[in-house]
Parts: sequence; structure tokens; C-alpha cells
Amino acid sequence: MANGQANGQWYPPEWPDRIRALADGTLTPVTPKRAATVMLLRDTGTTDSGSGPVVHMLRRRTSMAFAGGAYAYPGGGVDPRDDDRAVGWAGPTRAWWADRLGVDEAGAQAIVCAAVRETYEEAGVLLAGPTADSVVGDTTGADWEADRAALVDRELSFAEFLDRRGLVLRSDLLGAWARWITPEFESRRYDTWFFVAALPEGQRTRNASTEADRTVWITPADAAAGYDKGELLMMPPTVATLRGLAECATAAEALASAPGRDMTPVLARARLSGDEVVLSWPGHAEFTKHVPSTPTATATGTATATATATGTATAPATPSDPTGGAPS
Repeated sequence: MANGQANGQWYPPEWPDRIRALADGTLTPVTPKRAATVMLLRDTGTTDSGSGPVVHMLRRRTSMAFAGGAYAYPGGGVDPRDDDRAVGWAGPTRAWWADRLGVDEAGAQAIVCAAVRETYEEAGVLLAGPTADSVVGDTTGADWEADRAALVDRELSFAEFLDRRGLVLRSDLLGAWARWITPEFESRRYDTWFFVAALPEGQRTRNASTEADRTVWITPADAAAGYDKGELLMMPPTVATLRGLAECATAAEALASAPGRDMTPVLARARLSGDEVVLSWPGHAEFTKHVPSTPTATATGTATATATATGTATAPATPSDPTGGAPS
């Protein structure tokens, strides 16, 4: 049971006070940082719960300062060097991506690079190849790991990494799926683009993230059901994207449907209604919360997160990176 609800919605105990402060003008919103997260899919044929692809998810360590214990996707913030014009590039042009993502061309490259780079850093999966129509195979060798560690430590830029290995980024392997912005009353804010991609043949995921204590391949429907039962802790963007993925019968179908997805940013709104603060996410009524408007009754931030697909683990939701990197 999460935060007194029959689902696993992550909800920090400090939010009511911060919402009130925003409403009365004593809280100045911080500027959100750009981030990207990737929903990696793998076709499995028929599973116990039916047919369809499975998605790769991470569970954030319970010690993380934000959304600890929550399930999300690989992802993270944009590196200032991700807009390096020297990056090898294949697929739709930067101008095409700029139009799709709602940013300028430099910003589009930075966001797409962040999506590919963070997927490699956190899951060991690289959406790049030696040519515009190929993709690398196994990336688990010691030399690959050394480069991955250098990327994580920011000793190596993604453009330098691709150039060193003679690779081009395969932007055509990504599909832009959604965009969510952390609420204005949060102390850590991210403007996050969600992408979908299929696991390249020959590659395999692993838990390469220091921010996650476990990973799982799970059908989007099963993950959403775990949230509904209060067994899996998640943030609204993660649940919303899972529900959309559950409608796709294959990874290819998900990628094909991506260009038609609405990329209008989703930003939570808070308003006073009588003796309550009403917190809502436009277009996503299921996440609406009613919070007492007086500071004497704040919501708790505890929840039980049970990883049904990987074994059982109970975790208090201490306030990880909201990208999934949730900003997932």
C-alpha cells in the first residue's frame, strides 16, 4: 500500500508544505534540467500473462534522495557536451528531431545523445553501430567496460567515445514517446523526454547503474498491475508510459506508433479547493491527489515495493533521479 492508497504512487511527505509555499508565493520554482530516459523493449512471444514485449526496468536504491525504491527506466540528465557537433549521427536529421522534441537543433542532439548515452551507462546497451544500418553486438568486454566507466565519470564525452570506436549514433532506433516536467514545487526538477527502443540483437542488459539495486524484464501490463495493487512503487510518468506500452503487441509496433504520440509536456498543477490542495497531472486523472491544506496533516511518504518478477523486496519510499532515470 503506497501513501494510504491502493496503488504504488510515490508521494514525498514534504510536498504538501511545498505546494502551500508555492501557492502563497514564498517558494520560487527552480529551473528544470533537461533529461532523457529510454524504455527498452524485447519481444518474448507468449508469456504466462499473455503475449507482447517486456520492458527493462530498474529499482532505485532505497537510500536515494528522490524516489528511492521506485521502479523506473534507464536515464539521466543531459551532459553539456552532448550537443557536440562532432558526434557521429545516423537516422532522422537533427532538424527532424528538433521539431519532434520541441527544441532547437543543438538541444535535440543533446537530448537524443543523452538517451543513448544513459542507456549505455546504466544498462550496458548501446544504440550505435559502425555504419548507418548496423549496430554493435556484445558490449560486455573489459575494454567496453573501461569506456563505459569513463563516460559515467565524465572523463570521456559521448562524441569522443563514438569517434574513438568509429561508431555513429543510431537515432532511427529511438522513438520519442512522451515528455514530463517535474512539478514546480519539487526541489529537484527535470524536463524529461521518454523514448522507446528495441534491444539490439546480440546485446543484453545488465545492472550497470550505481543508483539501482535490481533490474527486471517485465511486461508493461504486469508492471502496471503491480503498481495498481500497491506492490510496485512508481512515479506518474512511469505508470502512464507503461499503460501506453501495454497496448503494443510487439517492440516494432511500439516504435511504429511513437511518431503519433503526443509530445505536449505534462506538468503537474496544484490548486486550493476549500480545505484541500488538489494536485493533478493534465490528461492523467488517475494521479489526482487531494491533500489537506493545513500543515497539521501531511501525507506520509512510505510504501511497500514488491518486485514480483525478481523476488520479493520490501522498501520504504525514502525520498533517485526522477528520470528513471525516472524523470520516469
